[in-house]
Amino acid sequence: MEPGNIATVLNNATRILFFTGKGGVGKTSLACAVAVAMARRSKKVLLVSTDPASNLDEVLGVRLSGEPTAIPGAAGLFALNIDPEAAAQRYRDRVVGPYREILPEAAVKSMEEQLSGACTVEIAAFEEFTKLLGDADATAGFDHLIFDTAPTGHTLRLLKLPAAWTGFIETNTSGTSCLGPLAGLQTQKAVYDASLNALTDPSTTTLVLVSRPDLAALAEAERSRSELAQIGVINQVLLLNGIFVAQDRSDSAASALEARGKEAMAAMPLELSRLRRFEVPLLRYAPMGVQNLRAVFDGGAPGRGPRTSNRPDLAESGLSLSDLIDEIEAGGRGVIMAMGKGGVGKTTVASAIAIELAARGHSVHLSTTDPAAHVAGTVGRSVKNLVVTRIDPAAETRQYKESVLAKAGAELDAQSRALLEEDLRSPCTEEIAVFSAFARTVVQGENGFVVLDTAPTGHTILLLDAAEAYHREVTRTMSDMPESVRNLLARLRDVDFTRVLLVTLPEATPVHEAARLQDDLQRAGIIPFAWIVNQTFATDGFRDSILRERGEREAPYIAEVCDQLSRRMAIIPWNPIEPVGPERLREIANGHGRVDDLDFVRG
Repeated sequence: MEPGNIATVLNNATRILFFTGKGGVGKTSLACAVAVAMARRSKKVLLVSTDPASNLDEVLGVRLSGEPTAIPGAAGLFALNIDPEAAAQRYRDRVVGPYREILPEAAVKSMEEQLSGACTVEIAAFEEFTKLLGDADATAGFDHLIFDTAPTGHTLRLLKLPAAWTGFIETNTSGTSCLGPLAGLQTQKAVYDASLNALTDPSTTTLVLVSRPDLAALAEAERSRSELAQIGVINQVLLLNGIFVAQDRSDSAASALEARGKEAMAAMPLELSRLRRFEVPLLRYAPMGVQNLRAVFDGGAPGRGPRTSNRPDLAESGLSLSDLIDEIEAGGRGVIMAMGKGGVGKTTVASAIAIELAARGHSVHLSTTDPAAHVAGTVGRSVKNLVVTRIDPAAETRQYKESVLAKAGAELDAQSRALLEEDLRSPCTEEIAVFSAFARTVVQGENGFVVLDTAPTGHTILLLDAAEAYHREVTRTMSDMPESVRNLLARLRDVDFTRVLLVTLPEATPVHEAARLQDDLQRAGIIPFAWIVNQTFATDGFRDSILRERGEREAPYIAEVCDQLSRRMAIIPWNPIEPVGPERLREIANGHGRVDDLDFVRG
């Protein structure tokens, strides 16, 4: 379908808009730009982030909270962040509070223990989301609600939860769950039902699938389109961000970038191509702050932003990825974890490191905890010494349930076993199962190299935090704790065993989000090994005016990493070639040097 005019969306929008897509495609920026544009049309708009790693504050230039905050310079626009931890505390207080004066102290403490895990955080944040979506009184004063959702894997779970939790409430007969008494959930059932109705009503809700002209991003958009259509979310549009047209045809890199985008769009999945489509060009500037956001759709000049650094040699001062691999290889074994905001290139970096270590003769296991899981597609085909796996939530959950029933259910009577089976049907079980698989994978670093392409930042932090809370949950259903879990934090804190690589793009939001991640890791006793600034235009060789200006605007963020955030920084220049397949990945690992012959094993 030919691209349409975005004004049609702005002028005829449904009350609710959901922005979703692969990490790094620009969901937050475009959600903010649409919100600003709607507010300029005299609409009262509430912009909400459901992302645990939200960067609405930075894009809008305003400190936000869990309550609607007016955005200066955009009359009629309000924004809020759903705070998962604060929501979890309110949930615990509401569920446990009525029992404090009734039950013995030991029983109350037991309830609090049950409500201390990651699943409570999820359901509590979900309650905040459904209140906005399903409780008309909570948002009665707003013409439009715009949700800036978390990266796609989390978003799909979030949108499916109304049906999942409603079904769990209806089929559970014991009155208890991993979340404690079901009264805490049952009281919300009407709101859950209303939220599901709102999601599936095409006259109320539009799903905006955000993508870039990139094969992986378009594949993720198609997965979201299909899965959400299956649960009844059928009013969908495609918003393609970052469409590039070369300004200087003599610039081979610019021409290659344009051609790569056209090739990706030509290969767009058929059903995705049939959606109404709108396109946004690759901008010279970062759409941050109200003035810049207004310029995206309503025209006008963008505001000023940082463009240069007093360090002209900055992009050349970082290490190469090959230098980092040399240092990692010297240890002979261990775990390498690529971490950072969604869309910064963690999968590419992890795959390049794994391919290079395998090519040097080491035994390497490349895996992912990311629900989106693009590792196998990035590697492309089998390579000697390299094993590629994915931690599959469905398979891990099935195995975990079987293990729990075998160990904890063997001696139970029929009624008690039925109670245990009901408990294992709750959404919390998947979180525990995936975490256990993650811990088992880390152990393999004792005998070789394990390279982990981790999930986006918010999910990863929950995963690591769960190491402390996991014991309480697993011992509730199993008589023993696996050794891999018992020793996980010690392994992650061992700087000679675990090398954490913080991957970022040379832009404000990815850099500052990675900085927050570094602070969180350090508080947990995990010290990052290095930062990797990926896909920079700040190196020599670009003549196209758009690309040169983008490179100038990147320099201050590279300087921030080098001067303030890390003693070890590697630079990966932007590459016009799709980073897929062993040859291309080794080019990245070796700084675009000569690619030696690889010993491929077809499979």
